[in-house]
Amino acid sequence: MGKTGGFMEYDRLTGAVISEEERIKNFNEFHTMLSPEEQKKQAARCMDCGIPFCQAGKMIAGMASGCPLNNLVPEINDLVFRGDFASAYRRLSITHSFPEFTSRVCPALCEAACTCQEYSEAVCTKENEKTVIEYAFENGLVKERKSDIRTGKTVAIVGSGPSGLAAAQLLNRRGHEVTVYERSDRVGGLLRYGIPNMKLDKSVIDRRVKLMEEAGVHFVTGVNVGKDIKAEELRKKYDCVVLACGASNPRDIKAPGRDAKGIYFAVDFLGRVTKQLLDSDFNAVPYDMAKDKDVVIIGGGDTGNDCVGTCIRLGAKSVTQLEMMPEPPVERAANNPWPEWPKVLKTDYGQEEAIYKFGHDPRIYQTTVKEFIKAKDGSLKEICIVSLKPVKDEKTGRMNMVPVEGSEKIIPAQLVLIAAGFLGSEKYVTDDFGVELDGRTNVKTEAGSYLSSQNNVYTVGDMHRGQSLVVWAIAEGRKAAAEIDKALMGYTNL
Repeated sequence: MGKTGGFMEYDRLTGAVISEEERIKNFNEFHTMLSPEEQKKQAARCMDCGIPFCQAGKMIAGMASGCPLNNLVPEINDLVFRGDFASAYRRLSITHSFPEFTSRVCPALCEAACTCQEYSEAVCTKENEKTVIEYAFENGLVKERKSDIRTGKTVAIVGSGPSGLAAAQLLNRRGHEVTVYERSDRVGGLLRYGIPNMKLDKSVIDRRVKLMEEAGVHFVTGVNVGKDIKAEELRKKYDCVVLACGASNPRDIKAPGRDAKGIYFAVDFLGRVTKQLLDSDFNAVPYDMAKDKDVVIIGGGDTGNDCVGTCIRLGAKSVTQLEMMPEPPVERAANNPWPEWPKVLKTDYGQEEAIYKFGHDPRIYQTTVKEFIKAKDGSLKEICIVSLKPVKDEKTGRMNMVPVEGSEKIIPAQLVLIAAGFLGSEKYVTDDFGVELDGRTNVKTEAGSYLSSQNNVYTVGDMHRGQSLVVWAIAEGRKAAAEIDKALMGYTNL
């Protein structure tokens, strides 16, 4: 696969990134692409390693190693190296529903598990994938297939995030009549309103949805299943229902003063920003949401980083990001060997922009909020933060982060965004469908299955596995589609 010895001949090279100075002026994507000739050289670095962990998608030490979709990465890289982008797209499309999404937002589990990384730097698999899918779109190769033979079976999918879209795509191809219900005003779920435009331009979603509509998938927006339409009605109308509502129950911070004005859940905030941008065709930037404010973001991860980048674009006076856990090491620790996911310090685009704008990394580790301090009018004025230290629980053996006495500190804050993760599915949906839940309030299924405790009611994505990555959601949607197809038809060729 690739060019023999190519990994020794060519250094890793990625597309240029627009400077922080320029990119914070707008909400446009800022990663550029290499020329096809340069991308071919990068694909030539795939080293024919013998055991391609990049495509394994296995859990190692509780973390994913390699692509959950099991994309045949070496084969795709080889075709890119040879300049056969059309064949590379056909190969990629066998296992992947939406490369245009993951090539923009995925943390690249494939690259973390790349054998080349053990000795130098990983193959640019993510950018190879983006080159392939964008070539395919530009040359009219991307078409949503619609079966000429319809089965007469009907499927309702609740939620239009990546898992729901993936399930809808394959079930429609199989010949089933698929209707996707979305409570927001536009299709896409967290792809639309949970990920900022500079990370995933919404036109990328629109062009895929348009193809799916043309292929026969029905999208119904502005309908909140469980409230506007009840589970009983859907179950009577459709042969099966797929719950793809996400893990959209945010974890709160229970501290004195929580009722102060100016405290929001991060995803709600990001969604409001994106909606105002889309509604105005990007002509009205909602600066009023953060301009000249001291912003504190509680929580790390992708969502916290997205809030950093968004608030900088909205003219924040300062941005501080609080992380409960200790700062990760710069390099892999001895107990975190390849091909495990590397638990190392990552400075993402938002933090890079904060360093440029304010002259320092916005993150404060081992810290949380002790109190939200209100002004006389009830608005947020300041917060009291406290340092944390790891303490071992003698009964369970687990390490807990506990407050350090006397470490309290007051910092200004007129806007707080809570990006502390999610606690599972939303109760009104699961109650309406009467599905059993597991200990994390995800919809419970048998191992390896997507069927809930209710007959003909399935679940996929974050609602099934908990808060996770877009690539895992797509993988679950595809696998669930095969299980549903078999249940409806007695066999499946998905």
